[in-house]
Amino acid sequence: MEGLILILFMVVIGAIIGGVTNHLAIKMLFHPYKAIYIGGKRLPFTPGLIPKRRDELARQMGKLVVEHLLTPESIKKKLRDESFVNGMETWAKEEAERLLASDKNIIQVAEFFGVQNLDRKTEEKILTFIEKKFVELSNKFRTKEIGEVLPVGLIEKIEMKFPDIANYIADKGIDYFESEEGKRRLGKMIDDFLATRGMLGNMVQMFLGNSSMVDKVQPEIIKFLSNPGTRELLVSLIDKEWNKVKAWEFGKVEELIGSDKILSIVKKQTRNLLPISTYFERPVYSLLQPFKDRLINEGIPKVILLAGEMLANRVEKMMERLHLADIVKNQVETFSVDRLEEMILSISKREFKMITYLGALLGGIIGVFQGVIALFMN
Repeated sequence: MEGLILILFMVVIGAIIGGVTNHLAIKMLFHPYKAIYIGGKRLPFTPGLIPKRRDELARQMGKLVVEHLLTPESIKKKLRDESFVNGMETWAKEEAERLLASDKNIIQVAEFFGVQNLDRKTEEKILTFIEKKFVELSNKFRTKEIGEVLPVGLIEKIEMKFPDIANYIADKGIDYFESEEGKRRLGKMIDDFLATRGMLGNMVQMFLGNSSMVDKVQPEIIKFLSNPGTRELLVSLIDKEWNKVKAWEFGKVEELIGSDKILSIVKKQTRNLLPISTYFERPVYSLLQPFKDRLINEGIPKVILLAGEMLANRVEKMMERLHLADIVKNQVETFSVDRLEEMILSISKREFKMITYLGALLGGIIGVFQGVIALFMN
């Protein structure tokens, strides 16, 4: 009976020593937070392991995250994962549906994302681009003939309009000379002409009279303008003058009109053709509704796939520039020891308890052996 009591006593003592020792070892990982000095000498095992090695821990955690947890390969795998891509497509389609159903205009949507005065900025960008291109083209084509500068298709379209221009000139001439104003003007021209002919002019005017001359000349002028040959002559004259214009150097046109004026005309026409403010003030759904099905069913999947592939191909360089190891290291270094202890215990509290219990168990087993050995020795 005494032997059994001895063994039980040894087991209890061993279990207590083993459990307390392991519990103390766990506590010594974190405590004390600072070194303790007695008589100017630092007490061994102070500070605790974690406070003492906090910088090393931060550095190793950074390496652990980059080299084993958040690796470029793992991110690439995630970006190319079918379920992730499908999830991104679903989210993007839902957002697109919501946007297409919104009655907000483009300016309001831009302001939501922090972009102010989008219409004015867009117009300024377009006009700046036009001005830059105008200067480049002006310098490039200044010494070249207009016929070389203008596209062949545009020249052909202009020349095809010559008959219409000739008909327009002739018809307007007929309308003018048939009017009372034209008749008066014609009479004045006849008077001026006869006045320059001296006595001969006076004799003609005396015999025929001014009104009679106008009545005779007016139908002939109208007849002349109505004649197909006259219109062919006008086409020929226009073509002749056009060939002269085509032979001009582009710089001559700039001198005649003025480069600033040309640029001003181009900008004005651009504003008329592209009324940015009008477009941007329209609701988003009214602009994109015609393309809704194609945008959602074709555009978004392509964009998601392309964006994912682009990110996957550049993830290594992005991670290098982000310096994730340094980010983790710097973040861990800002943690207090209290917080580090709290974080580690929140993850490993159960395991630490099991280590304490294991120490007690091992101490108890050792106590059994010690008790048995003690009995044999007695």
